Amino acid sequence: MFLFETERLGLRLLEPFDLEAVMTFWGDAEVMRYCGGPGTRERELRAIGYYAELQQRRGLSVYGVFEKNDRYMIGACGFNPGRTEEEAELIYHFAKKNWGKGYATEAARACISYARSLQSIERIVASTDPQNVVSGKILEKLGFHYEGMKWFEDLQQDEPYYEMRLR
Repeated sequence: MFLFETERLGLRLLEPFDLEAVMTFWGDAEVMRYCGGPGTRERELRAIGYYAELQQRRGLSVYGVFEKNDRYMIGACGFNPGRTEEEAELIYHFAKKNWGKGYATEAARACISYARSLQSIERIVASTDPQNVVSGKILEKLGFHYEGMKWFEDLQQDEPYYEMRLR
Protein backbone atom coordinates (compact mmCIF):
# COMPACT_ATOMS: atom_id res chain seq x y z
CA MET A 1 0.00 0.00 0.00
CA PHE A 2 2.69 2.55 0.94
CA LEU A 3 5.39 3.65 -1.50
CA PHE A 4 7.73 4.29 1.41
CA GLU A 5 7.57 4.35 5.20
CA THR A 6 9.18 5.79 8.29
CA GLU A 7 8.92 4.48 11.83
CA ARG A 8 5.53 6.15 12.37
CA LEU A 9 4.34 7.11 8.90
CA GLY A 10 3.41 5.62 5.55
CA LEU A 11 3.31 7.64 2.32
CA ARG A 12 1.38 6.75 -0.82
CA LEU A 13 -0.09 8.36 -3.90
CA LEU A 14 -3.23 10.39 -3.38
CA GLU A 15 -6.42 8.88 -4.80
CA PRO A 16 -9.78 10.51 -5.60
CA PHE A 17 -11.36 8.68 -2.64
CA ASP A 18 -8.95 10.63 -0.37
CA LEU A 19 -10.75 13.91 -1.05
CA GLU A 20 -12.48 14.13 2.36
CA ALA A 21 -9.19 13.63 4.20
CA VAL A 22 -7.38 16.06 1.86
CA MET A 23 -9.92 18.75 2.67
CA THR A 24 -8.94 18.57 6.38
CA PHE A 25 -5.69 20.30 5.46
CA TRP A 26 -5.83 21.77 1.89
CA GLY A 27 -9.40 22.92 2.53
CA ASP A 28 -8.64 24.42 5.95
CA ALA A 29 -8.18 28.21 6.06
CA GLU A 30 -5.78 28.10 9.02
CA VAL A 31 -3.58 25.37 7.53
CA MET A 32 -3.41 27.16 4.18
CA ARG A 33 -3.20 30.76 5.41
CA TYR A 34 0.42 31.04 4.23
CA CYS A 35 -0.19 29.24 0.93
CA GLY A 36 -2.81 31.25 -0.88
CA GLY A 37 -5.81 30.15 1.16
CA PRO A 38 -7.94 27.01 1.31
CA GLY A 39 -8.81 25.03 -1.77
CA THR A 40 -12.20 23.97 -2.98
CA ARG A 41 -13.24 20.34 -3.38
CA GLU A 42 -13.09 20.75 -7.16
CA ARG A 43 -9.60 22.24 -7.11
CA GLU A 44 -8.24 19.60 -4.76
CA LEU A 45 -9.76 16.79 -6.83
CA ARG A 46 -7.92 18.24 -9.86
CA ALA A 47 -4.74 18.42 -7.75
CA ILE A 48 -5.05 14.73 -6.86
CA GLY A 49 -5.29 13.89 -10.57
CA TYR A 50 -2.37 16.17 -11.37
CA TYR A 51 -0.18 14.51 -8.74
CA ALA A 52 -1.01 11.03 -10.08
CA GLU A 53 0.04 12.19 -13.56
CA LEU A 54 3.20 13.81 -12.14
CA GLN A 55 4.18 10.53 -10.46
CA GLN A 56 3.70 8.67 -13.73
CA ARG A 57 5.62 11.24 -15.77
CA ARG A 58 8.45 12.22 -13.40
CA GLY A 59 8.54 9.51 -10.73
CA LEU A 60 7.72 11.92 -7.92
CA SER A 61 4.64 13.57 -6.53
CA VAL A 62 2.95 14.92 -3.44
CA TYR A 63 1.95 11.94 -1.29
CA GLY A 64 -0.70 11.32 1.30
CA VAL A 65 0.88 10.87 4.74
CA PHE A 66 -0.68 8.30 7.06
CA GLU A 67 -0.11 7.28 10.64
CA LYS A 68 0.77 3.62 10.29
CA ASN A 69 -1.00 2.67 13.53
CA ASP A 70 -4.47 3.71 12.41
CA ARG A 71 -4.07 4.21 8.64
CA TYR A 72 -5.65 7.68 8.78
CA MET A 73 -4.36 10.41 6.44
CA ILE A 74 -2.85 13.22 8.51
CA GLY A 75 -1.38 15.38 5.75
CA ALA A 76 0.50 15.52 2.49
CA CYS A 77 4.19 15.83 1.71
CA GLY A 78 6.24 15.57 -1.44
CA PHE A 79 7.20 17.47 -4.53
CA ASN A 80 5.93 19.89 -7.09
CA PRO A 81 8.00 20.15 -10.28
CA GLY A 82 10.86 22.62 -10.18
CA ARG A 83 12.03 24.99 -12.88
CA THR A 84 14.06 22.21 -14.53
CA GLU A 85 13.79 18.42 -14.73
CA GLU A 86 16.64 18.18 -12.18
CA GLU A 87 14.82 20.29 -9.58
CA ALA A 88 11.84 19.57 -7.31
CA GLU A 89 10.00 21.77 -4.84
CA LEU A 90 9.30 20.28 -1.41
CA ILE A 91 5.90 20.99 0.11
CA TYR A 92 4.13 19.72 3.22
CA HIS A 93 0.75 20.40 4.81
CA PHE A 94 -0.78 18.69 7.83
CA ALA A 95 -4.18 18.86 9.49
CA LYS A 96 -4.09 21.16 12.55
CA LYS A 97 -4.59 18.33 15.03
CA ASN A 98 -1.29 16.83 13.80
CA TRP A 99 0.86 19.94 14.22
CA GLY A 100 3.76 19.87 16.66
CA LYS A 101 4.32 16.11 16.52
CA GLY A 102 7.33 16.08 14.19
CA TYR A 103 5.35 14.60 11.30
CA ALA A 104 6.39 17.25 8.75
CA THR A 105 10.08 16.69 9.45
CA GLU A 106 9.71 12.90 9.43
CA ALA A 107 7.68 12.82 6.21
CA ALA A 108 9.95 15.34 4.48
CA ARG A 109 13.06 13.30 5.37
CA ALA A 110 11.43 10.25 3.79
CA CYS A 111 10.55 12.23 0.66
CA ILE A 112 14.09 13.62 0.39
CA SER A 113 15.51 10.11 0.70
CA TYR A 114 13.13 8.96 -2.03
CA ALA A 115 14.20 11.87 -4.28
CA ARG A 116 17.85 10.88 -3.78
CA SER A 117 17.05 7.36 -4.96
CA LEU A 118 15.64 8.68 -8.25
CA GLN A 119 19.07 9.88 -9.42
CA SER A 120 17.34 12.44 -11.69
CA ILE A 121 16.80 15.07 -8.97
CA GLU A 122 19.87 17.18 -8.24
CA ARG A 123 18.33 19.95 -6.18
CA ILE A 124 15.32 20.39 -3.92
CA VAL A 125 13.97 23.87 -3.31
CA ALA A 126 11.44 25.21 -0.82
CA SER A 127 10.03 28.53 0.29
CA THR A 128 7.95 29.73 3.22
CA ASP A 129 5.78 32.69 3.95
CA PRO A 130 7.88 35.17 5.99
CA GLN A 131 5.40 34.82 8.87
CA ASN A 132 5.62 31.01 8.91
CA VAL A 133 8.64 30.74 11.17
CA VAL A 134 7.94 27.09 12.07
CA SER A 135 8.20 25.97 8.45
CA GLY A 136 11.54 27.72 8.05
CA LYS A 137 12.86 25.93 11.14
CA ILE A 138 11.73 22.59 9.69
CA LEU A 139 13.62 23.29 6.46
CA GLU A 140 16.77 24.20 8.36
CA LYS A 141 16.46 21.07 10.51
CA LEU A 142 16.23 19.03 7.30
CA GLY A 143 19.50 20.52 6.04
CA PHE A 144 18.20 23.12 3.59
CA HIS A 145 20.32 26.24 3.12
CA TYR A 146 18.75 29.67 3.17
CA GLU A 147 19.48 31.35 -0.17
CA GLY A 148 17.77 34.70 0.44
CA MET A 149 14.44 36.29 -0.35
CA LYS A 150 12.74 35.50 -3.65
CA TRP A 151 9.69 37.06 -5.31
CA PHE A 152 6.76 34.70 -5.95
CA GLU A 153 4.37 36.07 -8.53
CA ASP A 154 1.49 33.73 -7.61
CA LEU A 155 1.48 34.94 -3.99
CA GLN A 156 2.63 38.48 -4.80
CA GLN A 157 5.31 38.51 -2.11
CA ASP A 158 8.96 37.95 -1.29
CA GLU A 159 9.55 34.72 0.63
CA PRO A 160 12.56 33.09 2.28
CA TYR A 161 13.96 30.66 -0.31
CA TYR A 162 15.87 27.48 0.56
CA GLU A 163 17.83 24.89 -1.42
CA MET A 164 19.26 21.45 -0.81
CA ARG A 165 21.75 19.96 -3.26
CA LEU A 166 21.54 16.19 -3.61
CA ARG A 167 24.47 15.82 -6.02
